[in-house]
Amino acid sequence: MDFDFLVEVAREAGRVILEVYSTEFEVTQKQDHSPVTLADMRSNAIIEASLRDRYPDIPVLSEEGRETPFEVRRKWDRFWLVDPLDGTKEFIKRNGEFTVNIALVQGRTPVAGIIYIPVADRAYVGQVGEGCWEISSGGRKELSVAPISAEAPVRVLRSRSHPTPGLEELLSLIPSYEVFNRGSALKFCSVAGGEADFYPRFGPTWEWDTAAGQAIVTAAGGVMLDLSGNPFLYNKENLLNGPFLVSSSLKWLKKTGILEAASKLP
Repeated sequence: MDFDFLVEVAREAGRVILEVYSTEFEVTQKQDHSPVTLADMRSNAIIEASLRDRYPDIPVLSEEGRETPFEVRRKWDRFWLVDPLDGTKEFIKRNGEFTVNIALVQGRTPVAGIIYIPVADRAYVGQVGEGCWEISSGGRKELSVAPISAEAPVRVLRSRSHPTPGLEELLSLIPSYEVFNRGSALKFCSVAGGEADFYPRFGPTWEWDTAAGQAIVTAAGGVMLDLSGNPFLYNKENLLNGPFLVSSSLKWLKKTGILEAASKLP
C-alpha cells in the first residue's frame, strides 16, 4: 500500500477543508437530515479523482459520491471506502475534531486505512498484518494498542455529538473507568495509539465512518466486533452500520463479561 500517496491525497483534501473552515460557510442538509458543507464536496472531489487516476481498477464508494447500486457493489472484490469529511458536526462547531477517512476494503473487510486530521496535519495509517503508524511533521512513529491494566481505570471513549444508549449498562461491569469525549474517527486513533482502551458505539454510523478506523485499530493489535462477537463486515446492501465494540483487547472484553452482556442488549 502506497501510504505516501494516500497521505498526500488526504493532505490536499485537508487543505481545501481548512480553506472553507476559515470562511463563513453555508450548511445544508442531505436527505437523511445530516449536515453537509462545501468542504465535504471539495474534499470528495479531490479524493475521488486522485484514487481513480492512481488506481483505475479499484472502484470508489464515498459518502458524498454518486450512489452505487448494491447489484453492482456486490460484485466488487475490493474497493475504496471514503468519508471526505468525517465529523461534519464538529467542523460546524469549529472544535477541530474532524478527519479525512480513506479505507481499502478487501471482500467485506477493511485491510488498510488512513485517518488524517487537518488541523494537526497528522495522519494515522494502518495495514492489517503489516503495522500501524502516526505520521506528522515530527516523522513516523509506530503505534500499538496498550494493554488494559487491572490497576488503572479503563479509558472509555464516547462520541462527542451522538448519544450512546446502553453505555451505562456495559460500564457497570467495569470496576473503575473514566470516560473521554471525542469527535469523528479520532476515537479509533486514540485506541490504536494506546491513549484509550474501549470504544462502544450503539448509535447509528455508516460504513464510511468506521472502515478506516477499523483497519487502523486492527493493524495496531486491537479488535472491532459486532455485539455478537463477530467480525464487523462491510459492503452490505444497507450501508448503515449496526452497533459495535472497539477494544485494545478481545481477552478483556470476554473476561469482564462485556461481550456477553452486549449480545443481550435490545
